[in-house]
Amino acid sequence: MLRRSVRAATAFIALLVSCGSVRVAAQSVPPALQLPGAPAFSPSLQQELRSAWKAQAGASQPRTSHLNADGSPQYINRLVLSRSPYLQQHAFNPVNWYPWGDEAFATAKRENKPVFLSIGYATCHWCHVMEHECFEEEAIAKLLNENFIAVKVDREERPDIDAVYIAAVQRMTGSAGWPLSVFLTSDRQPFYGGTYFPPEDAGNRPGFPKLLKMLKTAWDTKRDSVVEASTEITKAVRDAANMSPGGTLDEVVLLRAAAHFATMFDPVNGGFGKAPKFPQAHVLRFLCRYSYRTGDAVAQNMAFASLDHMARGGMNDLIGGGFHRYSTDAEWRVPHYEKMLYDQAMDAQAYLEAMRASDGAAFRDTPREIFTYVLRDMTSPDGAFYTAEDADSGGEEGRFYTWTRKELVGVLGPQDGPLFADLFGMNDSEVPQPLTLAVNTADFLKQRKINPQQFVRTMAKMRVGLMSERLKRPRPARDDKIITAWNGLMIAALADGAKTLHDENLAVAAARAADFVLTHLQRDGRLLRVYRGSAGTIPGYLDDYAYLIHGLHELYEATFESRWLLEADRLSREMIRLFDDPATGALRYAADDHEKLIAASNSLEDQALPAPQSVAAYELLRLGRLTMNKAYESRGRALLALNGADVEQSPTAYAFRLMALDFAIGPTQEIVLAGARNDPKIKGLATTLYSLYAPRAVVALHDADDKKIEQLVPFLRQQNMVGGRATAYVCENYVCKLPTSEVEKLRSLVLAIRDSQAKADKAAGEQHTSPPAPAPLP
Repeated sequence: MLRRSVRAATAFIALLVSCGSVRVAAQSVPPALQLPGAPAFSPSLQQELRSAWKAQAGASQPRTSHLNADGSPQYINRLVLSRSPYLQQHAFNPVNWYPWGDEAFATAKRENKPVFLSIGYATCHWCHVMEHECFEEEAIAKLLNENFIAVKVDREERPDIDAVYIAAVQRMTGSAGWPLSVFLTSDRQPFYGGTYFPPEDAGNRPGFPKLLKMLKTAWDTKRDSVVEASTEITKAVRDAANMSPGGTLDEVVLLRAAAHFATMFDPVNGGFGKAPKFPQAHVLRFLCRYSYRTGDAVAQNMAFASLDHMARGGMNDLIGGGFHRYSTDAEWRVPHYEKMLYDQAMDAQAYLEAMRASDGAAFRDTPREIFTYVLRDMTSPDGAFYTAEDADSGGEEGRFYTWTRKELVGVLGPQDGPLFADLFGMNDSEVPQPLTLAVNTADFLKQRKINPQQFVRTMAKMRVGLMSERLKRPRPARDDKIITAWNGLMIAALADGAKTLHDENLAVAAARAADFVLTHLQRDGRLLRVYRGSAGTIPGYLDDYAYLIHGLHELYEATFESRWLLEADRLSREMIRLFDDPATGALRYAADDHEKLIAASNSLEDQALPAPQSVAAYELLRLGRLTMNKAYESRGRALLALNGADVEQSPTAYAFRLMALDFAIGPTQEIVLAGARNDPKIKGLATTLYSLYAPRAVVALHDADDKKIEQLVPFLRQQNMVGGRATAYVCENYVCKLPTSEVEKLRSLVLAIRDSQAKADKAAGEQHTSPPAPAPLP
């Protein structure tokens, strides 16, 4: 996170307190399509807007309270021309919205007005609140239209814009979120910002109309101060985007990170810190890997306890599957009800990692239920994955998911209803509540003298009944755009699930999505960012490449179809070509042909999603190790060294990079199966292999009939079947044990790696009473 304050911004905020209000000019009664306080649209634009509306008419109810007698919208603005679901939500506001682009800023310059930039996304609860309270109010819209140029951005379509301006607001206020509300000069430099603003003063938040008036007065009377503030804030954001010199990264960094997570861990409820609590899936995965490396049971217990509490809490949709965005309380009881595709992907992989690390089925059900939800509710007819489901339904956050005790008993009946209401911790309140497993299920059944097998059957029947009843309620809206990066994460999760749960159907689903992305979200070999009805025009960013490469690599390991590995290799070369920054050695977030913004968006820290630079480093290291491509490995190590000093000082902000560092330090394992892809013996060896935990292993299949894979992975040429039987080779840093065709021998070879690693790390740790002097990353 960006933490430093900006002197100019602070001074400017103080300046605003002294500002008076701006006078609102009178307007005549608007003609058709006239927005309050806005200039009349040209006849050609009016026709374009009407045509766009007619093309949409009947598809859905206009999202506005301003309707004509025939049900048509009273107001239409330029956002009706957009394909973004978020922008279309605002297409019928009385605000004279512009999409981001030169037209808006040229208009601001010509009319000598500041720009109001509003950034959000289609399933954002507080975005909806501000829309209803402010952007739908004609008087506020009039004030905004008369004095500002209003610009709306979908952060999921344009993450580069979002990253720059959220960094600016963090500089100004110390925090940021969505809706992001930023005021800019016509040259796109920010001078004031915040998040949600209410229609009237509330606590320390000024009402939005009051804020507009103060800022307009400052713009008219103290322009020099406004411009000075915007210049200093812009400079601060640019400086923050610069890469600091690399530091020393070794096992000591991993040790310090694990120790720091222990200080943040909540031993009662699991998770880290206080409310609100986020899943932090890559933190949990790192802790599993750290425990594998060192044998540290504390790290493993932190991960396992957190995952257990999350699965039992209200953040896990116990009826329909899938995870909500985060918990508003420390006990995981009350979630924020959005369901994001990337959360499903990352949470599923955290549970799968824990399942392998625990050598058992303790976490099996939760990822299965996540996948059931995604494949049922978040998958397009063509197999790609939608973006998100809203928190709101029927005008209320979370109502689709919550119950009263009376409702539960009414659905489940007088015998089962009270039992499950007790299990879910439901009291007699008339306020609907999320369902949580408030008590230990085994203890609960023992106290009630209930047969566990019978309970499982009853539970399944209960879920069907509640799901059927829930589907009678208004459903949350779904954002049906398809984002390349997020599909990459979901492909990776499904492929990982196919390996770990031994479910080929999950691999089929992952392959359908990969086919869709590679067919519909590429143009001349170049990835595109978004698809909705047809491919958009926005070229893919670094996360689109890095996350999709990650997904394709996992899909190769799940299916051993060489096409996926060949595509991952091709896209890796393209990623380096497009995003290479020779001056710093980094991979830029945007390519040369992306729009040039006021600053680069090169954050190396994990946010809700892992840092794209870290995922790129991880995959370059893994692909380099598998294909013996030293250039990939060298580039991956160089990426890890970027901002190395920051990683040493604040390791918990870089959990995914720590996983990549764990791989880079090694030792790694190269495991080759030799035989025909569809040979049942090969599948048996793969099933055994993927039942075990080997987080630093890369896996390949040598099918003698597949010459393309031999060219890409030259190491395979020496790994052939022995005696005409499917054969496994377990190698460490390319030094191989004797090959085997026996599943139990393969199991013992892989387990021996884990045991020897833990012993070596324990011995090394006993030699040092304090952390040793770091050695450079090799």
